[in-house]
Amino acid sequence: MKITVTEIETASRTALIAHGAGEFQAGEVARAVARAEALGNVICGLYYLESYCTQLASGRVNGTVEPAVSQPRGGAVLSDAKFGFAQPAFTRALPLAIQAARENGVATLAVAHAHTCTSVGFFTEQIAAAGLIGIGMTNASPVVAPPGGNAAVIGTNPIAMTVPGDSGPRMHFDFSTSAVALGKITMAKAAGEAIPPGWAVDSDGTPTTDPDAALGGALVSAGGYKGWGLGLMVELLAAGMTGSVNSLDVKGLKLPDGPPHGLGQFYILLDPATYGDDFSDRFARVADVVAAQDGARLPGAHRRAMDVIDVPDTLWQSVQTLTKG
Repeated sequence: MKITVTEIETASRTALIAHGAGEFQAGEVARAVARAEALGNVICGLYYLESYCTQLASGRVNGTVEPAVSQPRGGAVLSDAKFGFAQPAFTRALPLAIQAARENGVATLAVAHAHTCTSVGFFTEQIAAAGLIGIGMTNASPVVAPPGGNAAVIGTNPIAMTVPGDSGPRMHFDFSTSAVALGKITMAKAAGEAIPPGWAVDSDGTPTTDPDAALGGALVSAGGYKGWGLGLMVELLAAGMTGSVNSLDVKGLKLPDGPPHGLGQFYILLDPATYGDDFSDRFARVADVVAAQDGARLPGAHRRAMDVIDVPDTLWQSVQTLTKG
């Protein structure tokens, strides 16, 4: 079905309110769902709406709590989500973090005790819209085993970076430090398809192309030890710096009930003019060489938001059911 992004946001907001979210909280989450769909990021869009609603009803996420924002140091802002959604916690703290970054040249924003934030890039692009470089990361439920291992220790632990430009981001990337997002495995299973080699291992640590075996085993890191190191970096910053839970202590993100996620997100806001006016020239030097090569591009260069989305009939019918509570 052809559905507009506005319709997706409205339906998502209605569904979340029908299952117990407050108007502000529902609006912020719905905005993230719609943005993900507009950018073709189906894993972080309507794919998650049913679990949001189910977990609101079960109490696994608090849909009405007001985040507590504080500034423990001049360049550090903390937003305690209080086991609510990550999006409203970020929104409440962003103005203070932007102000701190402009005053100090750099600032960090820690979101603590939050529900899964799905796309980290949704947040870093908001930082870039203020003219700042945004770097963000979050941990997640454990699905990634260390190289040579067979038991999950960390989550997909994504990292994102957005560089501001005059008419939108000059560069944007948002990817998991695992070889693939867990949702790609569950989608392959639902479709009865094999997964590519290099995505996962089974419970014995043996590489597998069987999605069932992968779900009983673990994902692997992108780039082997290199991705593993990045994933650990994300884990230590997202959990350790925010005082939130380790990936090891989070149950499956889409399970209908159980303890709250309690995850952390960690953002770094950088003023590109802090040390002078060289940043733009240095960026342009690289961008020009990339642009001169046929088929080459900077991350996010071809990223365009859509106004109308092809939504599977069954998924949109499910959304309509959710709007009725």
